[in-house]
Amino acid sequence: MLGTGIMMGGLLLVVIATMVGGIRAALVSLLIVGAALGLLITKDKHGHSTLQRLSTHIGWQRAKMAKHNIYRSGPLGRTAWGKFQLPGLAAASQLSEYQDSYGRPFALLYYPSTRHFTVVINAEPDGASLVDEEQVDIWVAHWGQWLASLGHEPGIVAASVTVESAPDTGIRLRREVGNNMMDGTPPIARAMLTEVVQSYPEGSALVSARVALTFKGTDRSGKRRKEDDMGRELAARLPALTQSLNATGAGAARPVSAQELCEAIRIAYDPASAMLIDEARGQGMPPELQWTDVGPAATQAFWDKYRHDSAWSVTWQMSQAPRGEVFSSVLSQLVAPHADIDRKRVTLLYRPLDAGTAARMVEADKRNASFRATASARPSARNLAEARAADRSAQEEARGAGLVNFGMVVTGTVMNAEQIPDMIAAVDNLGATARVLLRPAYGSQDSAFVAALPLGIVVQNHLSVPAGLRESL
Repeated sequence: MLGTGIMMGGLLLVVIATMVGGIRAALVSLLIVGAALGLLITKDKHGHSTLQRLSTHIGWQRAKMAKHNIYRSGPLGRTAWGKFQLPGLAAASQLSEYQDSYGRPFALLYYPSTRHFTVVINAEPDGASLVDEEQVDIWVAHWGQWLASLGHEPGIVAASVTVESAPDTGIRLRREVGNNMMDGTPPIARAMLTEVVQSYPEGSALVSARVALTFKGTDRSGKRRKEDDMGRELAARLPALTQSLNATGAGAARPVSAQELCEAIRIAYDPASAMLIDEARGQGMPPELQWTDVGPAATQAFWDKYRHDSAWSVTWQMSQAPRGEVFSSVLSQLVAPHADIDRKRVTLLYRPLDAGTAARMVEADKRNASFRATASARPSARNLAEARAADRSAQEEARGAGLVNFGMVVTGTVMNAEQIPDMIAAVDNLGATARVLLRPAYGSQDSAFVAALPLGIVVQNHLSVPAGLRESL
């Protein structure tokens, strides 16, 4: 639409220039309009136009000149209150804790700028090893049903699923074996368990999964809702939401407490603290973290990487979803632990659409795909495939299926800068196995890092340029 507007306005400008300045002025105007259209038409393999890449470079240079890419917190930092506040999009977030109707504590995040509330659910996936294909198909079907039900959930704005793999410290295994070892244990059994405790953590990984649900903080009339009101309402709704996740293969889903969320975010920004937190838990003295203490002491965003406390991270965003048929194991290697990546987070972002919006979108996609397929006497195979896919989507939506906008963010973290090239090569290979096209979040590594965390941040609501205008570019 923006290109059409520039073309129509450019033609009008050329006509006016011809009438006022003659043919020479018309040629100059035509060159300017052609250059503007060229910036919009030429695109790379990720679908980004030259104008988008140019605007990203300009925005990054402005932020770098203003030193917005450097963050310092704590008593010696640049903030007046001397706290380790989270940087960037999560800086204004507020954390509180409530109990659901089952008596389970759950963390409630509030974002004043967007008036959003987020709850985080901890999942224990069963995994697909030694599981029949029929059971996997049932899990996939229930997962699709759960995503479709989000469009009918009152007040929900977005959902995200974060699968994180990290090296296992071995402290939990040592504590479990030590607590269950009897005094009269035979020496050979004691020696075997001691060897297991010493050798098993080497090369092993800990995989965790969390689901973040974001709700809007206004009622149907647009009136702002208080934090206590949302806490009481979500306390009554959380049991049903966690129970519905059990049928999707997520295991025993339960809400994440405020302390657990503080530990997860603290470790994400400072992976070196994971050993200290596990040791404190092993001694029965878990650290009492506050939300104002989980942020990093220092961060610095570069064009293609992110430095935060004791680690380096690179974040990619999905620019193209898998084409053709997608099997349940398409992301298995991408989410699995990798030897060249110390910590890895794969976050799927979902934005459910209500029934009315979904119906309009599938019909519009069907008309557009049909037009592209019939506009030429010899349409390409891709246009024909898109027309068939759009027709199937419209039929499924008419039978009651939901429509969800989705994206994916991948963050890889290493402890040394020398490991970054190996990590980048590993993620590029993993993206190919998952049949997705990944693009580094150039110029916004700090914001993309926060988006990959289980915090329920809706990135579209924090853009300085409206999402509709960005899509038209």
